[in-house]
Amino acid sequence: MEFFTRVWAPPHDLDAIDQLMTEDYTITTAGTPITGRVAFKQWVGDFQKLLLDARNESLDIFSNEAQDKVVSRWTSSGRNNGLFGSDPDNRFISFTGIAIWTVRDNRLSACWIERSAYELYQRLTTKTNRKKFV
Repeated sequence: MEFFTRVWAPPHDLDAIDQLMTEDYTITTAGTPITGRVAFKQWVGDFQKLLLDARNESLDIFSNEAQDKVVSRWTSSGRNNGLFGSDPDNRFISFTGIAIWTVRDNRLSACWIERSAYELYQRLTTKTNRKKFV
């Protein structure tokens, strides 16, 4: 997926967002909508400051027959630079997620994203070995 290779892999071409997303692009992450390409670029840039050398890899991708909905199961990785307020310890971390995109006029126009944030938070903030959440 071009979005992953251009935006979520080094050298992180955030200007590609202008070509790949609609002007009114909205991503809903952790239940919070971020609306507009400018706000999305800022969000991605801020995230990439906390996850150094960020890289997303699509593990599975499919679309509906009309090709106006796309679903991707992915993994994200990089070096921790303070995600969730954790110590910026530079250790390699990874987490998984699923994104559901809406496509309009051959551009991504909306995204609903769910990721394994709780499990990552536990790994980043727990000094001792705790029982797994589930």
